[in-house]
Amino acid sequence: MSKKKGLSAEEKRTRMMEIFSETKDVFQLKDLEKIAPKEKGITAMSVKEVLQSLVDDGMVDCERIGTSNYYWAFPSKALHARKHKLEVLESQEERTRLAKELSSLRDQREQLKAEVEKYKDCDPQVVEEIRQANKVAKEAANRWTDNIFAIKSWAKRKFGFEENKIDRTFGIPEDFDYID
Repeated sequence: MSKKKGLSAEEKRTRMMEIFSETKDVFQLKDLEKIAPKEKGITAMSVKEVLQSLVDDGMVDCERIGTSNYYWAFPSKALHARKHKLEVLESQEERTRLAKELSSLRDQREQLKAEVEKYKDCDPQVVEEIRQANKVAKEAANRWTDNIFAIKSWAKRKFGFEENKIDRTFGIPEDFDYID
């Protein structure tokens, strides 16, 4: 009394696919329930379940025409499905690679920005802005110097003060003059 071990679900799926690939034909469920037990050893009771799992996974096509369901799977469909899956996987790998590259380029950009910021004082535009600011400051200082000389002249005329007495009283240095 030897007991035969039943087929696993994966073995049943493989054998069912063999039926489609060998015959390259279109079947109804009742046809497969007759063929599968004889040719591939799949029990008639499990044919519908195995067939449905293949349909769910997109390996077998199913179309309802009138009151009947027709099933088929041509070798080219499996090839196209594998190619499509390969393309999807490759595009995901490409996306991952591009994301890493983008991250690397962003880091590099931040480093370069920091380096540019470090050398900002040597930037010709910044140097020119500093020169312009210095020119404005020099003109303002000379304008105030001119104002001080005008007040000193007015005080000398109005009150008769000597120039060195005005300088000492208001803390104006002896070498006070315009900036060159």
